[in-house]
Amino acid sequence: MSEQLADKGTQGADSAETQILEWHGPILERTEDYMTIPWLIRQRIRRDPRAPIVSRKAQMGSTWRTMSGQDFLTAVNNLARGFIAHGLQPGDAIAVMSRTRYEWTLIDVAGWSANLTVVPIYETSSVEQIAHILDDSDIKLVITETMVLAQLVQTARERVSERPRILSLDNSAILRLVEAGQSVPVEKVDERIANQTLDDLASIVYTSGTTGTPKGVELTHGNFSILAHNGHSWMPEIAMDRDSRLLLFLPLAHVYARFLQVFQLTGAGILAHAPDTKNLLADLESFRPSYLLAVPRVLEKIYNSADQSAGSGFKLKTFRWAAKTAIQYSRALDTEMGPSRALTTQHRTADALVYRKLRDLLGGKCSYVISGGGPLGERLGHFYRGIGVTILEGYGLTESTAPLAVNTPRLSKIGTVGPPISTVGVRISDEGDVMIKGPSVFKRYHNRPAETRQAFSDDGWFYTGDLGSLDRDGYLRITGRRKEIIVTAGGKNVVPSILEDRLRGHPLVSQVVVVGDKRPFIGALVTLDAEMLPGWLANKGLPSMTVSEAVNDPTVKAALNRAVERANQAVSRAESIRKIAVLTSDFSEANGQLTPSLKVKRNVVLKEFEKEIDELYGGPVVEDTEQEQE
Repeated sequence: MSEQLADKGTQGADSAETQILEWHGPILERTEDYMTIPWLIRQRIRRDPRAPIVSRKAQMGSTWRTMSGQDFLTAVNNLARGFIAHGLQPGDAIAVMSRTRYEWTLIDVAGWSANLTVVPIYETSSVEQIAHILDDSDIKLVITETMVLAQLVQTARERVSERPRILSLDNSAILRLVEAGQSVPVEKVDERIANQTLDDLASIVYTSGTTGTPKGVELTHGNFSILAHNGHSWMPEIAMDRDSRLLLFLPLAHVYARFLQVFQLTGAGILAHAPDTKNLLADLESFRPSYLLAVPRVLEKIYNSADQSAGSGFKLKTFRWAAKTAIQYSRALDTEMGPSRALTTQHRTADALVYRKLRDLLGGKCSYVISGGGPLGERLGHFYRGIGVTILEGYGLTESTAPLAVNTPRLSKIGTVGPPISTVGVRISDEGDVMIKGPSVFKRYHNRPAETRQAFSDDGWFYTGDLGSLDRDGYLRITGRRKEIIVTAGGKNVVPSILEDRLRGHPLVSQVVVVGDKRPFIGALVTLDAEMLPGWLANKGLPSMTVSEAVNDPTVKAALNRAVERANQAVSRAESIRKIAVLTSDFSEANGQLTPSLKVKRNVVLKEFEKEIDELYGGPVVEDTEQEQE
């Protein structure tokens, strides 16, 4: 089999990137065995013990209290001593079931400092999913955020043979552990760190998975620490400055946020948490982050909300002129001539009228947003760069400890997920499969040797399951998931994500699932965004209505059909959407149709809305009678 190879993925970068690395330290294929996550964090604290490392929001008001590195280390050691006092041995697994908050990070670092394996459980997980994780990872202790979650774990615990202890944060879990640890000398923690190696398990992360039972991905200290160390060399502007401020609001149960936590703690700036996304705008305003981690859906909603807030008339025309100017300006930055004098003047005017207000929504000092979890779209990437916020779109998997390719402040091409990171090799098979290899790639699925063997080629390359290509400059583009390819009755292969991503950009649209496997044409299931609907109706001079009413409204239908026509411009006629079914309810984690990382569980949706899909085509799939006889 012949493949394209990204040389910079296996041999390091060249030209401009090499210069950056010479200034900020070498890229390492493997650090020394002692350079585990706790060691890297302690090295950062030793450099300046009094410098702030964590910021916590006061329970009342909008003030943030910083914690010095030394104080954070003391809190970590005290909790690690508590784990040891409770009889937890090196390699034992503990689980955390909580929203993103300071205590999650404290437990993570303390668990690693006691050489424990810290296993995340989404707070939205079902009893069946919790029981599977408890049993599969042989969990010894579970720490939940609330007593309600503790009761859920208690129910799941009854289904497994080894029953872990359960503690709850709202029932003084941290205090009780710290009190128990007072009898354990801190030297015991130091001893465990000294005996730790890069090959020790840091975590087993269960893929949220759109199909089947979640698989446990074993991630080692080496997976995290090599990636963090090298990340600071590729992108020193992000976390190696004392002014660096990261506000995490995505789930720490997800590997992307988990890696960013380690990345920030091993840098030079401050980490903070936003547990309740209902307060996110207020938290952004008061904390004023320098960079964020977000998923494309969040960035789409910010744009759509701004467009809707502009209302109508002159104000709306001004916003849309400013948005168009931002995109044109950003595109011009990539040309040899650069923005013209007239475009620069327009851009400066638009900044005074519109862009500053948009940047204020992100806290006013946010220069970068790291985007992952799905394709962003070229237009949105140019829009944000045009308003002064650079989107660093990346691509990764749980199996790659998150990023395996990412756009950096110096190496960036909008419309791609960036070049492969310097220690990860990426190759594209003849069939278009993206395959990866490197020190941040996991070695095995927990307790699943057969599935582990199937996931790797004979020469050790991991099949990501994604389709993509590498351009002549070595930048990676992802075109879709192999298992999601639709084959129409006419034999046309269709990648649904291209259409879904474009259609989801409309303010009325929440989710899209393109259908058409074995059908004569392509169709789509569409759900409406209940948050955006009232404002959209008001701007159109229409009366307020429920989602169920809007589904049948002629003006809403016409707007959706126009959005479909625009989405179809990205594909051939054979691949275009001919009919849509607008559903009266949205997909969510609660109804089991979205994963905790907000990906659609396509197989669940196709099964639960089989009737609506059949109605699009006038009946069910007609199977080939000859095949049936065979």
